[in-house]
Amino acid sequence: MKLSFIIPVLNEAENIEQLYKEIIVETTGYDYEIIFIDDGSTDESYKLLLKLADSDQKVKIIKFRRNFGKAAALQIGFTAATGEIVFTMDSDLQDNPREIKTFLKRMAEGYDLVSGWKKKRHDPLGKRLASKLFNFITALFFRLRLHDFNCGFKAYRLQVVKELDIYGEMHRYIPALAAAKGFKTGEVEVEHRPRVFGKSKYGRERFFRGFFDLLTVKLITNYVRSPLYLFGGLGVILSVIGVLIGIYLSYLKLFGGMPLYNRPLLFMSILLIMVGLQFFSIGLIGELIVNQSRRRGREDNISVEKTINI
Repeated sequence: MKLSFIIPVLNEAENIEQLYKEIIVETTGYDYEIIFIDDGSTDESYKLLLKLADSDQKVKIIKFRRNFGKAAALQIGFTAATGEIVFTMDSDLQDNPREIKTFLKRMAEGYDLVSGWKKKRHDPLGKRLASKLFNFITALFFRLRLHDFNCGFKAYRLQVVKELDIYGEMHRYIPALAAAKGFKTGEVEVEHRPRVFGKSKYGRERFFRGFFDLLTVKLITNYVRSPLYLFGGLGVILSVIGVLIGIYLSYLKLFGGMPLYNRPLLFMSILLIMVGLQFFSIGLIGELIVNQSRRRGREDNISVEKTINI
């Protein structure tokens, strides 16, 4: 069995060599490749990676001209990977390569993607609380029972990574994207080691970008093939509220003699009906676009496991 390791690197010069040595120890008996993606490092990371590549032909390097983010690094790594089982790891030494065999045992149970669960985390309190909130909301949105969606330590079957298309902050939602395509997703508890060298790349701005990507992932996993269910549903709700307000105002006018020209509710009723009709129209236009895409054979959200005797 061949294993592929995809490891994004951003200013982790103190950690790279140690991580490489630990992976080598844990992959004895396996064919392997290690794909490092230098995501615009400004320290000595790239020079150290070149030395590793010179000494081991199974080490591959992809260098970005600037920092494009973790999702872009993972996506290009997914494209380059050739192993039957693909691992993603962070390069900060907080992921312990000794867990590789634990992942493989879980994969042998029939899972297509296994995500790590950092049950005991060695991170600042603010980061732990933000992570708990993120995982709670994500699990609620996608109805997926995982404790740690954003753990960088994951194992995938090759078909999974070849069907993923991530950008922005979508790497946080990889289990949800895989589950939406019909892949069996599970998790294992992993050791999370304290960071010794380097600095965390976590920032507050990622929280807000991640929230917007949450909405994007929810849209493309649940409504990409039926946009009318989302936009049409919103349109109907808003229009019905507007009509009910209009009926209420009409009752006041007809039976109470109350003037309507100075009632803000009148304008709200008209606005809700108009906005509702616009949402409904957007849903219809979306249905037309999806229908045309289907006719051209571009049903990208369908995942085919195998075909026999066609």
